[in-house]
Amino acid sequence: MSWGTELWDQFDSLDKHTQWGIDFLERYAKFVKERIEIEQNYAKQLRNLVKKYCPKRSSKDEEPRFTSCIAFFNILNELNDYAGQREVVAEEMAHRVYGELMRYAHDLKTERKMHLQEGRKAQQYLDMCWKQMDNSKKKFERECREAEKAQQSYERLDNDTNATKADVEKAKQQLNLRTHMADENKNEYAAQLQNFNGEQHKHFYVVIPQIYKQLQEMDERRTIKLSECYRGFADSERKVIPIISKCLEGMILAAKSVDERRDSQMVVDSFKSGFEPPGDFPFEDYSQHIYRTISDGTISASKQEIGKVDAKTTVGKAKGKLWLFGKKPKPQSPPLTPTSLFTSSTPNGSQFLTFSIEPVHYCMNEIKTGKPRIPSFRSLKRGWSVKMGPALEDFSHLPPEQRRKKLQQRIDELNRELQKESDQKEALNKMKDVYEKNPQMGDPGSLQPKLAETMNNIDRLRMEIHKNEAWLSEVEGKTGGRGDRRHSSDINHLVTQGRESPEGSYTDDANQEVRGPPQQHGHHSEFDDEFEDDDPLPAIGHCKAIYPFDGHNEGTLAMKEGEVLYIIEEDKGDGWTRARRQNGEEGYVPTSYIDVTLEKNSKGAVTYI
Repeated sequence: MSWGTELWDQFDSLDKHTQWGIDFLERYAKFVKERIEIEQNYAKQLRNLVKKYCPKRSSKDEEPRFTSCIAFFNILNELNDYAGQREVVAEEMAHRVYGELMRYAHDLKTERKMHLQEGRKAQQYLDMCWKQMDNSKKKFERECREAEKAQQSYERLDNDTNATKADVEKAKQQLNLRTHMADENKNEYAAQLQNFNGEQHKHFYVVIPQIYKQLQEMDERRTIKLSECYRGFADSERKVIPIISKCLEGMILAAKSVDERRDSQMVVDSFKSGFEPPGDFPFEDYSQHIYRTISDGTISASKQEIGKVDAKTTVGKAKGKLWLFGKKPKPQSPPLTPTSLFTSSTPNGSQFLTFSIEPVHYCMNEIKTGKPRIPSFRSLKRGWSVKMGPALEDFSHLPPEQRRKKLQQRIDELNRELQKESDQKEALNKMKDVYEKNPQMGDPGSLQPKLAETMNNIDRLRMEIHKNEAWLSEVEGKTGGRGDRRHSSDINHLVTQGRESPEGSYTDDANQEVRGPPQQHGHHSEFDDEFEDDDPLPAIGHCKAIYPFDGHNEGTLAMKEGEVLYIIEEDKGDGWTRARRQNGEEGYVPTSYIDVTLEKNSKGAVTYI
């Protein structure tokens, strides 16, 4: 099948067909361009979406820690990679398909124009040959008619008897001339006809088939190019399918990595303060003054029995208690005074105490009309001003557990920096040895400043590590101490009786228990009533300042190095200890800045568990 033989007379149709082919090629190129724009916009929108939901963290503390958050951010990263693959698809299509189509369309137009010009030239040459042949034919025809006229004229004069001989000769010469010209035109016409036939045969069997063959090959190449572009269009998508599959697999793995147990543990690790839960409220016996009003025999018997009952029902409650704000409330004073109390005897002679309705009613009235024990806002403001100060270097403003984690993180970072400095020092020493052995390579003295700087950095880092380790040991010691005290409190609940003093304070020495009347001074708390806020707190120990402290924040107490202060409240785990000078000035000082010595058997000591 060849266009040259089958379509020898369809030049105009082939002209239109090749033009349609180029138009279709350009239309497909336009389609690819729009597809590229869609891919680019899709990738851009995906990247904007990822950027919108990615965390804008400025410090390590804001980094996601929960597995669900980490999985979501991993999915965002995979989606960002997926958007990158869409951009790769767009670039591949733009380079391999669209760019190639545009270049080929330009070349195709040029080639088509050249082939069509050759076909038109061949057609014009054939038309020219036909005109020459037609002109020679017409001239031959005209000369033949003129020769026929000359012959007729000669024959008429030759038969006419009246014609002269000269006229006859003249007519004969004219006949010979026309006959000769007719013969020449005949030969010229035959030559032109033979030439035209040859050119026409060449045109339809050689020139036009060759031109049409080139047009056919051009159109077939255009079709092949379209096929290659179709394949390249699909290959651009297929090449990124493995990477896209990995992105999707990454999203699935991120979804599988979500661990609800781990997230719950992270919540515990993030917010655990290290404090122990508050213990039970102690039983405050207001009936001790009542016993004194009864006869001595009855009082002694009753006190013995009730002491046994109290020991059984309230064993170790004072020791194991932990109040919500650190210390137990101050007991009510003055004591209750019921109106009637009497003893009854059982048939076997034993006695027991009974209260009438009036004492119970009196107690209920005292409870209803008594001043509610709420923390004073003055104390709250004072504690808040201390805790809202700037973050301290030793993280003493944090709860024990959080402080321990922060210190451990800082120690790990310092150890990594120390390792880097040590490696740098080792490398500098090796370089110095090489310079000393080979002076032409460098001056060993030029490394001395860098070595000195590295040594200073190492010393500084070691001091920082030592200081932070001391703080960490302090926190771990306090945490362990609280656990030991809590444990011993639980044991005393089971094996000890009567370890609670009448005023509700706990003492480690069982011999120091006092069963006499309650003391007039009670245990003051930071959250006592504002009427009680002016009473001085008893000293539970003393401390010596290891470092100086400025005490700029409200509620803090400035101190000098070596200064001795009284301790009136222990550290509750927030890194602050309440102290008092000899002149009565009170305030909070950092626990890590002082050396504390507590008096275990001091009356009125407040113990925090």
